[in-house]
Amino acid sequence: MLTVLDSLPEGLLEKKAHELHDILTGPTLIHLPGVKSNPLFVSVLLHGNETTGWEALKHYLLENYFFAKKLNEALPRAMSIFIGNISAARKHKRVLKGQLDYNRVWFNHPSDEGQMMGRILSQMKEKQVFASIDFHNNTGKNPHYACINRKEHDFFQLAHLFSRTVVYFIKPDTVQSMAFSKMCPAVTVECGQPEQKNGVQHAKNYIEKAMALGEFTNQPLRAEDFDLYHTMAIVKVPEQFAISFDPLNCSDINFDSDVDRLNFTALKDGESLAKTDPDKHVFLQAINEQGIDVAARYFDYSNGEIRTRIPVMPSMLTTTEEIIRQDCLCYLMEKIDMCVS
Repeated sequence: MLTVLDSLPEGLLEKKAHELHDILTGPTLIHLPGVKSNPLFVSVLLHGNETTGWEALKHYLLENYFFAKKLNEALPRAMSIFIGNISAARKHKRVLKGQLDYNRVWFNHPSDEGQMMGRILSQMKEKQVFASIDFHNNTGKNPHYACINRKEHDFFQLAHLFSRTVVYFIKPDTVQSMAFSKMCPAVTVECGQPEQKNGVQHAKNYIEKAMALGEFTNQPLRAEDFDLYHTMAIVKVPEQFAISFDPLNCSDINFDSDVDRLNFTALKDGESLAKTDPDKHVFLQAINEQGIDVAARYFDYSNGEIRTRIPVMPSMLTTTEEIIRQDCLCYLMEKIDMCVS
């Protein structure tokens, strides 16, 4: 299932994400040499329609890898690249019907995909991986931000190179960054919506900064340099409820067409999130870090509306039903103080 290469295939960097199948037969791990031997690991296209990471990586390599080779030199640091769900990228989809989510199978998953991720982790452990970056996009409107799974100096340093907005989470725990966090500083970076030039440029600049890093230091970063949030729950819409983002459409749950404007906004208690069919017992699920549904703590369903019961901040709200069904409606966060473990 996994192809492992030690050089870039000819013509690879000329391809858009949906064209990679012309050259690659499937998920591919590419090891490139560098002056510093312990590599930066970069994963792109774990979700096939999240293309910013691939575009940024292409631009970085076109400007640096081939230039270095022309001068008979190497990259400043070795780099290992994992190009993930190429078949989904071909169809401009997050994941194809019947496929597993490539960012939910990185820990003890009894599947071919899980075995593939285990093989990647073993290779990177052997290579003494320096740090890991997993690139993603959002379908809804969000700022660019970084996610970490451990509150340690080097994790904060790696995240801060990308954004002052940092989200700490421990669920879901089968994601790429969680798996790599057991070996090295690891981040997930959210680069806004796909196909945006500023997202590609930001991601490319971040790769350059990470590749130029010498070593991580124990020098503390200042709390005022961060807006740090903790993900408290994942919100899902039960499959039996129809949803709509059209105020004229009478579904079980009717969200505003621009509900994603609320991402990273501090909502007060009593704020309306959606209208509901008053003849149905409509509810959401909000699964916390312990796997318990705590929706009753966050949501009130009175008078044909879904309202917040307590102050909360959503992230990754989307108006794309396919993503809601495949993943979730949003995450609920609270702002926390920086406290290093």
